[in-house]
Amino acid sequence: MTDAATLCFSPQASHQMEQLLGDLGRLYHERNEALREVAQAHHEALLRLARAAEFRDDDTGVHIVRIGYLAEALALALGEPPAWAAQLRRAAPMHDVGKLGVPDAVLKKPGPLTPDERQIMNGHALIGAEILGRSRIPVFQLAAEVALSHHERWDGSGYPQGLAGDAIPLSGRIVAVVDFYDALTMDRCYRSALGEEQALSMLRAQRGLGFDPRVVDAFMAEASAMRSLRLRIDQADSRLDLLGEPLSLADLEPTVS
Repeated sequence: MTDAATLCFSPQASHQMEQLLGDLGRLYHERNEALREVAQAHHEALLRLARAAEFRDDDTGVHIVRIGYLAEALALALGEPPAWAAQLRRAAPMHDVGKLGVPDAVLKKPGPLTPDERQIMNGHALIGAEILGRSRIPVFQLAAEVALSHHERWDGSGYPQGLAGDAIPLSGRIVAVVDFYDALTMDRCYRSALGEEQALSMLRAQRGLGFDPRVVDAFMAEASAMRSLRLRIDQADSRLDLLGEPLSLADLEPTVS
């Protein structure tokens, strides 16, 4: 009778073990690929929702693409890890998905909002966080954090939680700055786009009030590169992939026209 030790190390047993390990490796790879495909499908669906929300306020929908890339660029300028910056690029475009729950009469009102209308408008942060926060997928959790916190203010006068200073998640502090800048420099239903210098002046005026001083300083230090990146995004919107490879600091360098 062949003893167990001999059987375990026989050529046939070794071959079977190699086959088993190979099958397990393939199953593991296939499982991971399936999970990635599911996560990407979910992400693409939510990005479409984000675009739908943005089309209600911006007839091009390119604002959310700019927000993603500008947020990633600003995170890199702040010295954050490229992997986290890339995750923020994917999450940031969903910051205003809660606008889907805001009536057009409020969202598109050309004049000042009444206190009741302002309360309805401000509710989009909680709506967005509720939509996104039900997922266990990390990018959606980060997107929920952004949706909930990007209207908080450094001085504590923001909404919906009245957070102040470093209590506001960094993701929200970054997106708040790039959203403010990009919104000022684009046409809106109630006003035309402001000039670059005026937008930067208004951003600078909110340093330490609405926005984290360190985040504003990083943006101002890269203002020329940010403007260049924004223009390149406008020119190549249909070819940009928010799910793709992360930026590098070299990508922030202004292009020469």
